[in-house]
Amino acid sequence: MKTFLTLILSVTVVVGVFAGGQDEGATSGLPTFTVLSGAEPPTLDGSLMQDTTSSMIHLALFENLLSYDPKTNLGVPGIAESWTISNDNMTYTFKLRKTTWSDGTPITAQTVVDSWLRTLDPATASPYAWMVGMVVKGANEYAYGEGKVGPEVVQIRALDDYTFQMDLVGPAPYVLGMLPHSVFGVLPLHVIKQYGDQWTLPENIVSNGPFVLKEWKPQEVLTVVKNENYWDADSVKLGKIVFIPSDNNNTRYNMYLNGEADWMRGGIPDEQLDIAKLRPDYHAYPQLATYYFELNQTKPPLNDARVRKALAMAIDRQEIVDKVSRGGQIPAYRVTPPLAGYTPPEGLTESVEKAKQLLAAAGYPNGQGFPELTVLYNTSTGHQRIVEYLQQEWEKNLGITVQIENAEWKTVLARGGNQEFDILRMGWVGDYQDPNTFLELFQTGSGQNFGQYSNPEFDRLIKRAATLPGGAERYELLKQAEDILINQDQAIIPIYHYVNIDLIDTDKWGGWYPTTLGWHPWKFIYLK
Repeated sequence: MKTFLTLILSVTVVVGVFAGGQDEGATSGLPTFTVLSGAEPPTLDGSLMQDTTSSMIHLALFENLLSYDPKTNLGVPGIAESWTISNDNMTYTFKLRKTTWSDGTPITAQTVVDSWLRTLDPATASPYAWMVGMVVKGANEYAYGEGKVGPEVVQIRALDDYTFQMDLVGPAPYVLGMLPHSVFGVLPLHVIKQYGDQWTLPENIVSNGPFVLKEWKPQEVLTVVKNENYWDADSVKLGKIVFIPSDNNNTRYNMYLNGEADWMRGGIPDEQLDIAKLRPDYHAYPQLATYYFELNQTKPPLNDARVRKALAMAIDRQEIVDKVSRGGQIPAYRVTPPLAGYTPPEGLTESVEKAKQLLAAAGYPNGQGFPELTVLYNTSTGHQRIVEYLQQEWEKNLGITVQIENAEWKTVLARGGNQEFDILRMGWVGDYQDPNTFLELFQTGSGQNFGQYSNPEFDRLIKRAATLPGGAERYELLKQAEDILINQDQAIIPIYHYVNIDLIDTDKWGGWYPTTLGWHPWKFIYLK
C-alpha cells in the first residue's frame, strides 16, 4: 500500500473529554499498548489512505462491513453481522448491526452507500478508488468517467436502514477479503460535512471502531483510547494505544530495548540484526509483499524496455538479501510472492552480459551517452543500503551513473503520484490473498501505477480474469498477464519478497498472531 494527499495537519492535544464524548476515565484500569509504528501517517481519512501505517491506525479507529480475522486475515463480520451471495456470485447482500458513531449518531446502510460514493467521487481524488472499481459494478465509470456519468451508475444500494447490497463486475472470489480495506471504509459524513479537511483533527473526529482518537502530535505521538460506544466494547481489553512514529531505526530499537514500547514493527538496525534474531521476542515470518523499484516510463531512456531490462538484469538479488537486507527476505524475480494455488511464470533472468547487450542495443554501449538518473527513496538506513548497492552495481556492471535522493514518506508518495522521479523505491503489501492484489496495480490509469506502465493486452487479461470465478482458468490469465508485465515489458524492478520482522513479547501480550498480510486487529490484543 502507498499515496498522495493534501492534508494540513495541526498539532493538537486534547485532554479529558474529546471528540465523540469519550471520557479518559472510562479506560482506567485497562493496559496501555505502545507501538513503534514507523513513518508518520500521512492521513486518517480512509478515502485517501494508501500506506500501511495509516491503515493500521484505521483498524483502531474504524470498522468496515467486514474486519480481519486476527489469525488468518480473512474477512469476518464487522458492522455487517451476516451476508448472502446470489447463485451467480454477482450480488452480495449484507445485514448490518445497529451501531453508532462515537458521538451516538446512527450508522445505516445509507451511510455505507454515501461513504463509498464519497471515496469514488472524482473530486475526492482517492488514490485507491480503482480498487473499488475492480469489483463493484459502475464504480470505475463514476470515478474515472471525467464527469460523463454520475454516482447513480455505481451499483450499491440501501434496501432498508440495515440492509446494504452491491453488484459486482464479476464473481471476484476474493471480494470478502477486500472489504476490510480502508478504501471500503464507513465515514462520518456528518462530521466531514461540518469540518471539511479538518475532520480528522482530534477535536473533530468521531469513529466507529474499538478506539477513538485522543491526540495527534505529528512526528511525535498519536494516541487512541477505548471507544465505549463500540458495539463490541466488552471484548476490547486495551485502554489506550500509543503510536510513536520514527524513521530512525536505531532510536526505535533502543526504545524497545529500554522498555519504552511493546511492539516494534520491522526496521531492526543491520548491525543489531544477528543479536536480535536470538531474542525470544523476535518474530520473522513470510509477508505477502514485494520490494521493488518503479521506473518512470513517461520519459526516455526508461520508456525503452531494453533499458529497463538491463537495469533489472544487472544486479544480484541473492547477494542483496544475504549481504544487504539480511532479514531472511526471498529474492524476487517477478511481482507476486508465493501464493497457494497460483503458479507464476518464470521470472526475469539475472545476467550482466545480457544486460550489457540490451543497453548497447538501446544505444548506450558500455553506458556511453546514458543520461544521469536519480533514485528516490523514503528515508531509512535499510533503503539507503539497498539503493547504494544498486548505484554501485549499475556503475560497475553497466558503466552508468545514478544519483540517490531521500525524502520523507509522504513526499515520496506525492512525487510518485506526479511522476516527479526517475527511479522510485516502492513496496507493496497485498490487500487480500490473491495474485490480483499485485497485478491490478499496473493497469493503465491505476492510482498506484506511478511509473505509468501501459500495455493493452495486460489490461485485457486482468479485466477478463475479473469476470471469472476462482479456479485454473482465472489463474492462467493472471499468469499470462504477469509474464507480459515482467518478462516482456519489465515494468518494474522486483528485488525481494518481504518477511515480517517484529519485536513483541507474546508471553506478555495475547491476541497477536503472525499473518502474511501483517494485520493485527487491535480489539483482540490483550495483556496476559
